[in-house]
Amino acid sequence: MTAVFVHPQGICESTTVGDDTTIWAFAHVLPGAVIGRNVNINDHVFIENDVIIGDRVTVKSGVQVWDGIHLHDDVFVGPNVTFTNDRFPRSKQYPEQFPRTIVECGASLGGGATILPGITIGQHAMVGAGAVVTRDVPAFAIVVGTPARITGYTNETGKRMTSPRSQTIGSSLKPSLKSPLVGLRKSTDMRGSLVATDFQADLPFTPQRFFTVFHVPSIDVRGEHAHRHCEQFLICLVGSMRAIVDNGTSRREYVLDAPDIGLHMPAMTWGTQYAYSADAVLGVFASLPYDNADYIRTYSEFQSLIGDRMPQSTGI
Repeated sequence: MTAVFVHPQGICESTTVGDDTTIWAFAHVLPGAVIGRNVNINDHVFIENDVIIGDRVTVKSGVQVWDGIHLHDDVFVGPNVTFTNDRFPRSKQYPEQFPRTIVECGASLGGGATILPGITIGQHAMVGAGAVVTRDVPAFAIVVGTPARITGYTNETGKRMTSPRSQTIGSSLKPSLKSPLVGLRKSTDMRGSLVATDFQADLPFTPQRFFTVFHVPSIDVRGEHAHRHCEQFLICLVGSMRAIVDNGTSRREYVLDAPDIGLHMPAMTWGTQYAYSADAVLGVFASLPYDNADYIRTYSEFQSLIGDRMPQSTGI
């Protein structure tokens, strides 16, 4: 453990700076800022007063971190990222309180990205270089463009997830993880094709509710929640979409593009669906009637609840 290093041409007025943190030339940290351990503040960085920076954060050159911004542990801020903290800025006019902008643990902001005020960027999300982020970014999402849109998701190691069609029913992803894809009976002859399902014999539970999702713009995302008790079974009846299942320790992505393949999502599974084709119709069987209290709507709450409750045989 070593003391804070401040370059002779850097200025650090804060006394709340963790060990092993380095503040390089022409950087300026104001007195009210709170900075964690092993943080790397590069040249030409300005950090205002009402700022919290966690441990092991990297802030590259040319970044200004304004009042109201909180960077959690292990965040990477690329060169010339622009944070904003006033939705309607006027010279010499200040809001009563600046919106809170939060970048959660492990997220990365690519060089030149612009982050609008009051945004939350979720855990391990990846913001592409030059993106303009105008709304909250879900955990693990990859966003690019102006305005930033979701183009994919990362896995638990931070790499972009892929869902090759060769990931067949029942294939083993890891010795401890069984595929949740379930094949349904399909009959085809010259008159066409038919898929038949016996609820008690073919599904992992007896459904009490059914709904469909369709006309989803390809730029938008569905799901992004978990259920405390309800199980779900997803079938893409028409078109295709991508589904992510997350048991709190491992994340996997699957392509659903045939009506004879279903995806089982047990309770306490974080689910995300995206990349809907224009004609996609997703059918969802649920094990329980609708109950708003059964929903877990933030990933941080999901993590706090999951604990050691999930056995390894949950089917992801």
